[in-house]
Amino acid sequence: MPRYDYESRPFPTLWSNLLTPPPPFHAMTSKNHIRPWLGFSTSKALGNFGDANYMEQLLVHCATAIETNDATLVQQILWVLNNIAAPDGDSNQRLTCGFLRALVTRAARSGTCKVLMTTAANLAIATHKFSIIELAGFVDLTPWHRFGFTAANAAILDAVEGFPVVHIVDLSLNHCMQIPTLIDSIANRLEGPPLVRLTVAGLTEDVPPMLDLSYEELGTKLVNFAKSRNVTMEFRVIPSSSSDGFSTFIEQIKIQNLLHSMNREALVINSHMMLHYIPEETLLSSPNASYRTIFLEAVRSLDPTIMVLVDEDADFTSRNLVLRLRAAFNYLWIPYDTVDTFLPRGSEQRKWYEADLCWRIENVVAAEGAQRVERLEPKGRWVQRMWSAGFRRVGFNEEGVGEVRSMLDKHAAGWGLKREEEDLVLTWKGHNVVFATVWTEKQDEAWLGTAYI
Repeated sequence: MPRYDYESRPFPTLWSNLLTPPPPFHAMTSKNHIRPWLGFSTSKALGNFGDANYMEQLLVHCATAIETNDATLVQQILWVLNNIAAPDGDSNQRLTCGFLRALVTRAARSGTCKVLMTTAANLAIATHKFSIIELAGFVDLTPWHRFGFTAANAAILDAVEGFPVVHIVDLSLNHCMQIPTLIDSIANRLEGPPLVRLTVAGLTEDVPPMLDLSYEELGTKLVNFAKSRNVTMEFRVIPSSSSDGFSTFIEQIKIQNLLHSMNREALVINSHMMLHYIPEETLLSSPNASYRTIFLEAVRSLDPTIMVLVDEDADFTSRNLVLRLRAAFNYLWIPYDTVDTFLPRGSEQRKWYEADLCWRIENVVAAEGAQRVERLEPKGRWVQRMWSAGFRRVGFNEEGVGEVRSMLDKHAAGWGLKREEEDLVLTWKGHNVVFATVWTEKQDEAWLGTAYI
């Protein structure tokens, strides 16, 4: 699969199939005097078009033109975007470049601009497969994932205190990167370490970040690590699909619970940025059902000691392309902005990081139906789902909050922490990024479980 060269000018062959430039984009060129076809090389020639608001407007106009099959207008706007969205420019330009390539792909797939089909094929995104060491270093660079790891581990340790057996059901996008730190902490329990049974949901779909070894190999490494800390661990991976709401996975967990029902065992459901891959209402024929609701009710029926839910605080679920594009643009500027604080321009890690972001943008913008898996929901909607499924929110203790604050102090200025009711929210320059929320089974058996619609 060809990899896009992030160090070259933006899409140098984007219009190679067009012999002449598109008609003048009169609404834009009247004030900025765009030079002839691909004749300028910097965004300065376009004045305010380097501003994020103008870039967003251009992207919105382009998305609207694609949806209305206005091929001429699509070509006009893509031409302008091609000259202001440098893949090696500032964070706004790189963000817009990601959306540009996604719109090219959508226009080609929809048939709006058949001339772009070859170009779209050449822009296929090649994501990096990480080694364990690379991925561990990668997640340590930023609080984006460490925030959830730290908050969740603190809540889990508090909940499983005194249990001789701890069963961790891990639904994590980051291939168990959270687990070694948790094992380290469990090993130091005053009453001694418990037996740890770790069951992992191994996604059958390829979503970044991707690992260069099998889950069986990963499990062997984790078991050996736990042994080095005097912790006995059992590891099991269950191949799972988010497309069916992890229904097969949940059934296997139920069977495990029956086999170990005589044990005094704490059941931990640890979800880290994976539940938003479960299809939500827009994929279902029934307006009163949801795979997400079904999943949460199934988890609730397992009577977990604790469930930790960590995810990104945004909404990518709209059926309307323009609304979805706006939501993604106004959220995904954050990782592009933060990357400048911890990765130098031109570094391999930065290319890997931004290739994964481009994959996400393309999925949000260019994919539909079952192929569009990036369906983030905001914290408020997940909280309502959890209440409706029969959970009770328990929150974080002060010691756990202190550990999160201490972790954030080690990272660049701009990261912050706020408490919303009993939840924790990671922020960047005051904007919500990732939330962490902790739940247990409701003690009041009179609750009425109603599906969230």
